[in-house]
Amino acid sequence: MKAGNLEIQIFDTRQEMGATAAKTVATKIQELLKTKEFVNIIFAAAPSQNEFLSVLAEEKNIAWERVNAFHMDEYVGLPNDAPQNFGYFLKTRLFDKIPLHAVHYLNGNATDITAECDRYAKLLTDFPTDIVCLGIGENCHLAFNDPHVAFFDDELIVKQVSLDDACRQQQVNDACFESFDEVPTHALTVTIPALLKAKYAYAIVPGIKKAEAVQHTLEDEISEKYPSTILRNHSDAILYIDQDSAGRLTEISSYK
Repeated sequence: MKAGNLEIQIFDTRQEMGATAAKTVATKIQELLKTKEFVNIIFAAAPSQNEFLSVLAEEKNIAWERVNAFHMDEYVGLPNDAPQNFGYFLKTRLFDKIPLHAVHYLNGNATDITAECDRYAKLLTDFPTDIVCLGIGENCHLAFNDPHVAFFDDELIVKQVSLDDACRQQQVNDACFESFDEVPTHALTVTIPALLKAKYAYAIVPGIKKAEAVQHTLEDEISEKYPSTILRNHSDAILYIDQDSAGRLTEISSYK
């Protein structure tokens, strides 16, 4: 099934969804390594990625020592070893479990945030992204590009942003924080054009709380009001959803 260029795959369970996405990404890495010395991948950090990351971490048939890893966003001011810290999240669930060539972390505690954005932007320029593994936020954000800061023609590669209330509330809904006030108000994020420069994009979006966002992604006009709608323009992207996140789609049979 397709919406625009975006391929849609729907699964009965989030476990099946995550496992299939992991196997697809693993196969793509193996394919790319036949012609490239290194493969560069940007990962999302969120509970929605748990099943996907768990299966990918067990993949033994990849030359991980030829893979460079990045992550797409990070809170500003959160301790580096906080459980909610996105770099730490990925470190414990994936990066420490496989022998990667290099892991490049965004530092939300940098003394000079502008310089940190520039540093990470240079890395992404020097190591062009082959694969991006995404989630979609409840407000349709990609990374921390909430609607008020999601610019499809953004000239920046990495920037500091303020988080909108819906985004901050999602972190509570996901049980990452106990209360809204604990959620940081600012973050660093890779911008939408930079994310979509990846040759291959895989969006893993399970759960009933994502049903409205999936509906907007597939059925609304492509616009910065719903940032994830831009995935429909990507030349090689797959959206993985389960029965819960597909629950609000008005006419599944129309995606063809």
